[in-house]
Amino acid sequence: MNLASTPRFVSLLTRDTLALILAGGRGSRLKHLTLWRAKPAVPFGGKFRIIDFPLSNCINSGIRRVGVLSQYKAHSLIQHIQKGWSFLRGEFGEFVELLPAQQRITSSWYAGTADAVYQNIDIIRGHDPSYVLILAGDHVYKMDYGPMIAHHVDRGADLTVGCIEVPLDRARAFGVMTADGEGRVARFAEKPAHPEPVPGKADVALASMGIYVFNTAFLYEQLIKDADLPDSTRDFGKDILPSVINRYRVMAYPFRDVQSGRQSYWRDVGTVDAYWEANLELIGVTPELNLYDEHWPIWTYQEQLPPAKFVFDDDDRRGMAVDAMVSGGCLISGATVRHALLFSNVQIHSHALVQDSVVLPDADIGCHARVRRAVIDRGCRIPEGMVIGEDPEEDGKRFHVTERGVTLVTPEMLGQVRHYVR
Repeated sequence: MNLASTPRFVSLLTRDTLALILAGGRGSRLKHLTLWRAKPAVPFGGKFRIIDFPLSNCINSGIRRVGVLSQYKAHSLIQHIQKGWSFLRGEFGEFVELLPAQQRITSSWYAGTADAVYQNIDIIRGHDPSYVLILAGDHVYKMDYGPMIAHHVDRGADLTVGCIEVPLDRARAFGVMTADGEGRVARFAEKPAHPEPVPGKADVALASMGIYVFNTAFLYEQLIKDADLPDSTRDFGKDILPSVINRYRVMAYPFRDVQSGRQSYWRDVGTVDAYWEANLELIGVTPELNLYDEHWPIWTYQEQLPPAKFVFDDDDRRGMAVDAMVSGGCLISGATVRHALLFSNVQIHSHALVQDSVVLPDADIGCHARVRRAVIDRGCRIPEGMVIGEDPEEDGKRFHVTERGVTLVTPEMLGQVRHYVR
């Protein structure tokens, strides 16, 4: 029987699965966006946080036992989960549980992805799942985990790895695997200098998504073995996965659209350029990531805000937004917004221009200011008449300018000290 095509079996499997979301990463490639918050807590898509995507995938997949493993500057992340993810019913065995680094087993903080899970092994045992789903908390995608777990069980796997095809020239940033005709992983290399292409496709490689399904007893066994190795880096990709490929049944699960068979949307928004691009992709007429999908909603904390407002309609001062996404609480007062994404409570004053930019919540852009190809962090106060994004050399003196010419602006760069970041 093919379990992956049997909804009843899939639902039983997801009910017996515990999901663990690794959300303790520093996210240093996002530069100053993660100066005061963990990468999974970075705002995305106008009203969400990055972690809302794996959390929503769990809920929509029928997985309602979820642990979030946090470490680096986790206050913003913890506050968001407490506000937005407390709707699950504990009396029904449903929860989103916060698991901060707390030296439960060792005297150190989380040393790697595998160590983060190992240090919570007693909590996992208390929940007694048959399967453990390990997820990265810093990727943007929509995925039904049910068929992947069913595929894992149907193939008799000890471990199943979610994977995507990526261009060969980008594969050096991923764990790269090679699978045989059955889908069994034959080789794996973490961030190789010379990635191995997919057989028959010389320009792409098969990359790990950082999504793993483990049989629980097998997970315990491998974590305990790894903890006893003095030279291990305590990482799933670098240590656990390479050590089990030849001795156990490790399967690859391609992340594809069920109907079309094409690779599904998945983004690692780990750099400022990638973050800027992925946000602006959402503005398109038919973006790959559909935030308006009623069948697979992205859940989040719904802040109570008034509608967006556009005021003044004079020839030389018209409040307008074209080819843009504008969130609740925004006030566009005689300013122009073109091809931009505005998060909540953004105020843009008369004669200002915001174009090709991502503006995070609570930012204020002064009169006659011009902002192009920029990411404006939460709470920035852009002074009247300031120009951003038109002169990279000048911007580089004050702000962070990426290789692709995107300017990142934070309150600290503007000399505006902030003591609290949401």
